[in-house]
Amino acid sequence: MVKGKIVIRKINCSKSRQVTFFKRRTGLFKKAKELSILCDAEIGLIIFSCTGKVYDFASTSMKSILERYGKVKQEVNNLPCMSALEMQSLRSETASLKLEISRLQESQRHLMGQELKEMRLEELNDLEAKLDTGLKNVRAQKDQIFKEEATELKEKTDRIEQENIELRRKLSEIMIQNNTKLKGEQLRNKGIRMARAKPTLERGRVSVKRLRTPHGPTE
Repeated sequence: MVKGKIVIRKINCSKSRQVTFFKRRTGLFKKAKELSILCDAEIGLIIFSCTGKVYDFASTSMKSILERYGKVKQEVNNLPCMSALEMQSLRSETASLKLEISRLQESQRHLMGQELKEMRLEELNDLEAKLDTGLKNVRAQKDQIFKEEATELKEKTDRIEQENIELRRKLSEIMIQNNTKLKGEQLRNKGIRMARAKPTLERGRVSVKRLRTPHGPTE
């Protein structure tokens, strides 16, 4: 048997009202506890019965919850309130921005070649002209970048060539200096050898002269 929908209205019978209050209060506290555990929420409930009794539930501490609530409420009250005219202006601006975003997104899709079936011939011609202009600008920018890179490469090549010329000049100077130094050392070594060989030659000449001199009569 399907349970009928309960009409939400004041219960006139005091006894039934107290029973319903007890059941609903217990269920409400149970749901609040489950919510605090599942969602790590800080929850505080305060209930005043028709008889003036107070019932409360706090997931942490009722005092800390009330202090936090009062602090947040004070901060909210200190915020400047927007008038109805300002709210209407903000809504109008938001709607205008949404419309502009939608138009730009649609234009971007058209530029990507999408959703063209619903466009008229005039719109397609306009889109084609925009694409041609954009393509020309892209090519012009590419050519400009190529020229700048070519100029930079030529300058770098010229700089390297100039550095190579300078290195070759320095290398040539070093080789000339080394050759001059080597020739000087060779000449000095030759002079030393000749100076050392000269006394030997003179001694040899003296020995030859003595051998050629005739000896006197023997007794």
